[in-house]
Amino acid sequence: MARKKIREFDSKRLLKEHFKRISGRQLPIQSAQVTESTDFNELVEREPWLSSSKLVVKPDMLFGKRGKSGLVALNLDLAQVAAFVKERLGKEVSMGGCKGPITTFIVEPFIPHSEEYYLNIVSERLGCSISFSECGGIEIEENWDKVKTIFIPTGVSLTSEICAELVATLPLEIKGEIEEFIKAVYTLFQDLDFTFLEMNPFAIVDGKPYPLDMRGELDDTAAFKNFKKWGGIEFPMPFGRVMSPTESFIHGLDEKTSASLKFTVLNPKGRIWTMVAGGGASVIYADTVGDLGYASELGNYAEYSGAPNEEEVLQYARVVIDCATADPDGQKRALVIGGGIANFTDVAATFNGIIRALKEKESRLKAARMNIYVRRGGPNYQRGLAKMRTLGEELGVPIEVYGPEATMTGICKQAIECITAAA
Repeated sequence: MARKKIREFDSKRLLKEHFKRISGRQLPIQSAQVTESTDFNELVEREPWLSSSKLVVKPDMLFGKRGKSGLVALNLDLAQVAAFVKERLGKEVSMGGCKGPITTFIVEPFIPHSEEYYLNIVSERLGCSISFSECGGIEIEENWDKVKTIFIPTGVSLTSEICAELVATLPLEIKGEIEEFIKAVYTLFQDLDFTFLEMNPFAIVDGKPYPLDMRGELDDTAAFKNFKKWGGIEFPMPFGRVMSPTESFIHGLDEKTSASLKFTVLNPKGRIWTMVAGGGASVIYADTVGDLGYASELGNYAEYSGAPNEEEVLQYARVVIDCATADPDGQKRALVIGGGIANFTDVAATFNGIIRALKEKESRLKAARMNIYVRRGGPNYQRGLAKMRTLGEELGVPIEVYGPEATMTGICKQAIECITAAA
């Protein structure tokens, strides 16, 4: 499971689009998204309620505490919303220790209400936790003792009997409505492969629940079966993270292949770099370097899997090597070309692309005093490792080559010893 955050606009869009299908009832949710490219005249044509309602506007940037940070404006007309957005669009803010520009806003009707409720559903290893409180809103953390939580094991339906604990203290006139709402949202949560869903708060408007603030995360590995239900879903970068040109290039490769190609620069001046096959193995390598006390020297997170072809591996390896060898400073560096034991990937075939890239970048490798550590197992791995050993002799670049008899954690330790040894 890969939990990916989505914008509030998309969370509410999915809720509105699928709530009626699941429950037979319509939620009167209205929302509009505003970015730098938005033409307000065209937006009003699509969403005419914008010109006839009092409005709420706030950033839709995957960070919370917007109200406490003074980034939510209430009870505005459309001209005031446009002015609010214009003043803040593209301006850098600091939230939770991260800095970044505000690029996206959500605009909604201003909904007067008296009571605020809290609902949270989280997917866990053996089921889902559902939390509910009658004291929702910006003070939820101060009132956490009033939050009730139940656990629903995988395969168990949320019945009225199970839900009773959450709604037991609600007034009779709204208890049934909120109970049915929670049950429908939970069904929708599972049907659309949400991994996290939070409404803080939702209110009762004209006798019906209405989410005022909402956060959602989806399991992006379920995209193959949900692409029609999700529609044009966007998985934005975390707030404060902007892709570098090299990361954007790899992201583009990843989108065009059935394989998986991931690359994130953690520290451009790091002296330990990785090019690892397999998602699980890539995490082990990165975690091991951190656990051994050298997270600050880890240059990147990288993963290729799903049997990419030689050309894809070549382009991928070029990017990793260029970043790993940038700005030589006379100190030794280490490149770990690793992986676990492949199930179906031809190790020798994928190594062909890496070997071609290493040959192309010979001068850069030498200038950066790069030491290479190779560890791999799986189909045709002996032939692949033999090619790597021959390459080291040809290039005159230090390359140590190991099969599955060596441990992944041991290779990381050798890389650390390399960069910490006396010159």
